[in-house]
Amino acid sequence: MPDGTPHAGRRKPENEDPERPDDAESQAPVKFPPEEEAALLRESHDHKSHANALFGSAQFSEAIGTYDKALASCPNYLEYEIAVLKSNIAACHLKLEDWKAAVDEATKALDALGRLEKDEKKGTEEDGGGGGQNGVEKEDDGGVIELNGEGDDFEELEKLKMSDQRRDDVRRIKAKALMRRAKGRTEQGGWANLQGAEEDYKELSQMPNLPPQDLKIVRQALTSLPPRINAAKEREMGEMMGKLKELGNGILKPFGLSTENFKMTKDENTGGYSLNFQQG
Repeated sequence: MPDGTPHAGRRKPENEDPERPDDAESQAPVKFPPEEEAALLRESHDHKSHANALFGSAQFSEAIGTYDKALASCPNYLEYEIAVLKSNIAACHLKLEDWKAAVDEATKALDALGRLEKDEKKGTEEDGGGGGQNGVEKEDDGGVIELNGEGDDFEELEKLKMSDQRRDDVRRIKAKALMRRAKGRTEQGGWANLQGAEEDYKELSQMPNLPPQDLKIVRQALTSLPPRINAAKEREMGEMMGKLKELGNGILKPFGLSTENFKMTKDENTGGYSLNFQQG
């Protein structure tokens, strides 16, 4: 990110209570009036379009700064728009090979989508006890769609199409953010990061309609990662044991002993170890 400045904050309504905890799930976010929200979204989209152009011309640091401006204009309760911007910032960091920053931004995108899905599920349950919104009911198995018979049926079908499109958009952005986080974790290396990458790729492998090129990457990663994870695990466990041995020798030295006086024997039946003292 240019000049090492932190990402800009998202726009909050002026009447939002500053004392309200960020994690207060019981309170709905304070929203802007529709006209003001629309104006802020236009401003945010203009910045995003500019950032996309900068990304396309390989000006990745400049693109990050401009995506930050888009975030600053975006109302802080529009989780989908925030997720898109965070995922785009993650893509910039991947291009700059700043793997940790890419992982952090992709995780923020996924967190925003998680909040969105939770809020939409809660809204659906409140509107119809799990039966859909605005009187539209849809079978879980993708079967019969029932209209409530009131109002304009065409209007309700259009709402259903919009709902389906929204779900598809969320899945698409989620897949992109997972791909970017998995890439960053893989490049960072290390036992924990490689395990995290494998978990991301496993989730991606279960997602419907994943683009063929992404599916190919996922399958290759799920084949290549396990041996890398095992190697990283053994290496880090060896390093940890070496440090513990060094610490133990420091403690035992005043008594004329060392860790060489103790032998660990593995029990092949239980997989446990026993510690035996050996006089030097």
